[in-house]
Amino acid sequence: MSLPTPHFEKLVATLANDKLPASDRPRIEQAINRYREWISELDSISRGTDESLEKMVLSLNNYKFYIDLELIFDSSEDFLYRQKGQLKLDNSIIEEFLPWLTKPCILPNLSDSIHCGPVNCFSSLYFSSSLAIQLAGGGMGIRTKDQDFGISRKIYIQCSHNQDLSSSASGETYLAYVACEIKTNLDKTMFQEACATAHDVKIGVPSAKYFLLCEWLDMTPLSTAATDIEEILLLRGSKRLGSNERKHFATFAGRQRQRDFYADYLQRSPFRTDVFKRFVNHIQRLLDHQDPIEDDVLGKGYF
Repeated sequence: MSLPTPHFEKLVATLANDKLPASDRPRIEQAINRYREWISELDSISRGTDESLEKMVLSLNNYKFYIDLELIFDSSEDFLYRQKGQLKLDNSIIEEFLPWLTKPCILPNLSDSIHCGPVNCFSSLYFSSSLAIQLAGGGMGIRTKDQDFGISRKIYIQCSHNQDLSSSASGETYLAYVACEIKTNLDKTMFQEACATAHDVKIGVPSAKYFLLCEWLDMTPLSTAATDIEEILLLRGSKRLGSNERKHFATFAGRQRQRDFYADYLQRSPFRTDVFKRFVNHIQRLLDHQDPIEDDVLGKGYF
């Protein structure tokens, strides 16, 4: 099963961007070669079994450090750093990495029929017909929502006013049983938006689990108990640099003066294997879930 490549697509799109400075073009080409080496390394690790997750996260840290520091931060031009939010060179790396966690060496019970990766998934159904206006299938429409990462199954939907399903409306989408939003910096506004998205996901698929993953925390932690978010996972377990420190990064001269400081900041807060392991365990528990057996329930006294 081939895995999605959202980060590679961003690299290719950046190389084709007319606004990319000439001096950055060979650096992006080098990054594409480095990307291919990274994927080859992940593929090699995924063929093993011992300590695969730890090795994958180490590989992720090495590649992400290269992109963050050597490609973006060290550029003599300001384009790559100032346009990070639009280019998505850095924050698409986690989006590409997560599907590797569904490999058999990490999650051996995951069926090949399940889609793993960025997905446009089911949110709700609506019908645009009325008493005065009759449309095939009631004018059925499907609302969907893009998820940065999902574990989902394809579903085909058909509606008709007729029992034999003639004059019907049909559509197809994905049902996400695990849905994830990935943030580089999580602030309060993003948290509130994620709460609303998680609610929509749970209404559409009540058994779904919604996770919010972020690199850097940029807010005071809030309880998720009253929300539909299963858990917020802090991949680096660290807070974002303050604006008084980030302001020095806007120019090449400022970045050069602060390079050692920034490199140390990245190295002191690597992606944590234990947090990714926690995420994998959440998924494994969903795969292990089985319907209760009556005799077992009566013997234990609960279910």
